[in-house]
Amino acid sequence: MASTMRFAEEDWARIERDWTAWWNHDLGRPLVMGYTRRPAGRARPAWWDGVGKISHDIPVEAVAEEVWDDVSRTVHHGDAWPHEWINFGPGIAAAFLGGEAHPSPQTMWFSPGRWQGAALRDIQPDYDPDNRWWRRVQDLTRACVAAFDRRAVVGFTDIGGNFDIAASLRETQPLLMDCLDDPEGVDALCRRITPLWLRYYREQCDLVMPAGRGTCAWAALWSPTRPHMLQSDFSYMISPAQFARWVAPDVAECCRQMEHGFYHLDGKGELPHLDILLAIPELRGIQWIPGDGQPESGDPLWWPVLRRIRAAGKLVQLYTSAESVLRMAREMPLDGFAIDIGWGEDRDEQVEAILAACRGA
Repeated sequence: MASTMRFAEEDWARIERDWTAWWNHDLGRPLVMGYTRRPAGRARPAWWDGVGKISHDIPVEAVAEEVWDDVSRTVHHGDAWPHEWINFGPGIAAAFLGGEAHPSPQTMWFSPGRWQGAALRDIQPDYDPDNRWWRRVQDLTRACVAAFDRRAVVGFTDIGGNFDIAASLRETQPLLMDCLDDPEGVDALCRRITPLWLRYYREQCDLVMPAGRGTCAWAALWSPTRPHMLQSDFSYMISPAQFARWVAPDVAECCRQMEHGFYHLDGKGELPHLDILLAIPELRGIQWIPGDGQPESGDPLWWPVLRRIRAAGKLVQLYTSAESVLRMAREMPLDGFAIDIGWGEDRDEQVEAILAACRGA
């Protein structure tokens, strides 16, 4: 498929230079990304419905061509770069480990599958190289690497967090009860999931990293080496002491196996865990997502949170509007921030206005 994308070698050199400086805390300005997309020149196939929800009967090569068509029609503004991640929903590792995946219009949901009704200590997931979901993710990753042909970055799938995976295999309410009734059993399940997570991650790295042009996870953070966006959405429902017992050790261990580990802090109910995360030396930064029904991540309500993160020496990623970023630039330094202002028109002008505001602050 012919490419209409305009992203030259000098653009890639600029991305590598500026993102590497940002990771090293040497850039002296925020990274700002925006996107627009040119119209499609043809109709989508009837089977197209988002990567993870497409029937496994459709060849991965055909799916990869459709993914590349999206990437090639995207205009990348500011510090954005051509990329797409292999989207099978948040926490697809649950399906790798015997859970069942359920596609829905907006995402993927997971249920215990083969572990339905099993007692906590009977849930003994293991690596299965022939698991159909794992094979599909790997085959599609490999096909996208070939289709992109060094013209774009293929991002890692969203493996999930250890506690989120545990909740999918055990179900949420029983796992919450287990935290009180059998914490040692929860210890054992978490200890079993973390090395499996790392095996999936390493095998994804083996496909993506040799392809060149850097790497990224589902979040738009370019890296010259091994990154990932770690998470535990389940932690909204547990105490800081429980977070320190079951989530923080997993985050720290995963961060030790990569150079650019970030954490997806999703919703104000996770803020009680922030200080625990900030104390993990290997964790490079925090992505702040306020959650549904809350003011956007750049709203003044959250500025004390963002200042805390930066004061701890961590980097910050936000998805927020250009208007919010301009307001932030007048009130605080934004070096160490990576800010995605999303899709729309006039993105070049908005990026320049933000950078000019940062220079004048």
